[in-house]
Amino acid sequence: MLLRSPAARRLHLLRPHHHLLSSGAAAALAPPPFSPTEWTEAPVSRVRAATPDASLFHVSLDLSAHGSLLASHVAAGQFLPFRLPSAPYPIFLAISSPPPPASGSFDFLVKRLPGTPSARLCDLRPGDLVSVGGSVVGRGFEVGRIADARDVLVFATGSGISPIRSLIESGFGKNKEIDVSLFYGVRNLQRMAYQERFSDWESRGIKIIPVLSRPDDQWTGERGYVQNAFSRMKKVVDPSSMGAILCGHKQMSAEITRALVADGMTKDKILTNF
Repeated sequence: MLLRSPAARRLHLLRPHHHLLSSGAAAALAPPPFSPTEWTEAPVSRVRAATPDASLFHVSLDLSAHGSLLASHVAAGQFLPFRLPSAPYPIFLAISSPPPPASGSFDFLVKRLPGTPSARLCDLRPGDLVSVGGSVVGRGFEVGRIADARDVLVFATGSGISPIRSLIESGFGKNKEIDVSLFYGVRNLQRMAYQERFSDWESRGIKIIPVLSRPDDQWTGERGYVQNAFSRMKKVVDPSSMGAILCGHKQMSAEITRALVADGMTKDKILTNF
């Protein structure tokens, strides 16, 4: 489903710092609570705009020479630390490609916010080298906690869709006995990544509900914020058979969590990747 509306450079290395930064593309409310002790270099293999307005970029790293790093990606929602120029501490980006990494590379969805370290990644070219952690970090989405769920609600805003792509394309939702609904909120279609993947995701059993906070006059779908759309569409179900996965803006996550708990869902059934 596609939604519509009328010469190799080397990045200088910085000494790691014990404080951490979660960039917009890290797609989490807080970074993992630790810093890697080993670093390595990897070349960029692809950089291209991920949205029509170029507010998000696809960035891929060639890790074919780093077998142990590739092997450390075992769960959707995990992060890779980056050490970038002008950043006094590492940034953590959620891996958007699914585990296991059969292609020998990691994909990322990077928010190009001018003046931020992560924006530097969007200006690189294939062959440029970046410094990354020697292994993936974070536990990812602990989907075993909702293994018995029959209805799963997934909520993502902005670049928070990055690890959700990893989750979906790693096979989550392929069990036809599970109903999976994805509420995906952005400002408008110009800022919505992965539209070209929606048909594939739907074929995997994912019901996609796009939510636009500032759509144009041609938009006939859900308007406002994800939490408001969920409240309008909410149906009465048995909370004991439900699970939820959240990734995106702090306010969205907090409001959705409160609503789900008020309906009887236990917090251990509400997953995040941090």
